[in-house]
Amino acid sequence: MMKYLDHLEEWIITFLIGAATIIIFVAVLHRYAAGLPIPGLQDWLLGVNLGWAQELCIYMFVWMAKFGAAYGVRTGIHVGVDVLVTRLPESWRVKCVLLGIFGGALFTGIIGSLGTLFVWENGMHYAVFNKFGMAIPEDLYEGPITPDLEWPTWIIYSAIPLGSFLMCFRFLQVGWTFFRTGELPHHDHGHVDGIEEEILDSTEALEEYEEHKFEDEAPQGGVK
Repeated sequence: MMKYLDHLEEWIITFLIGAATIIIFVAVLHRYAAGLPIPGLQDWLLGVNLGWAQELCIYMFVWMAKFGAAYGVRTGIHVGVDVLVTRLPESWRVKCVLLGIFGGALFTGIIGSLGTLFVWENGMHYAVFNKFGMAIPEDLYEGPITPDLEWPTWIIYSAIPLGSFLMCFRFLQVGWTFFRTGELPHHDHGHVDGIEEEILDSTEALEEYEEHKFEDEAPQGGVK
């Protein structure tokens, strides 16, 4: 279970950024192609409505930002100032780090709880009651919708509690690992996945080539 959960942010971010790139490309291509005076094609393109593309991509980038923040907690990408903490005695350093992690978990947990309440009162309660055929109170309203997509806004705002609770979970996960091992996740900004492996493979291939090269160039039959 955890091996899938540990890659949840990457999967969500990859899907969102890939889909957003395709949508933006298609929308821009459609905009310029619709301006070409080609009989038949221009009329068909003008009849295709892609006015929702910009709004959808904005929402997708918002979701990417929320889940990207959780990814940053898990991998140690977030910027932090630890000059003072690193100079403290070991016991105090551990306590300060745990206190900071607990503060992050508490903050994101509060934001997630308030976000859940906001989403629930913004139309999710109406959708749930209507979905399960429950009696809907008179003072319960359906909730607003987005301008272009006409989606319920509570679906869009769900990024707040989902992303915040995932960040809270990552803070607790990092805190527990630090408490057990004394290690924090650290991200090397100069590291690119796959580069070290490629350099190692290239070096080995060059050494092997040089070795065979000298063997092939060695004189056969000894010195006459």
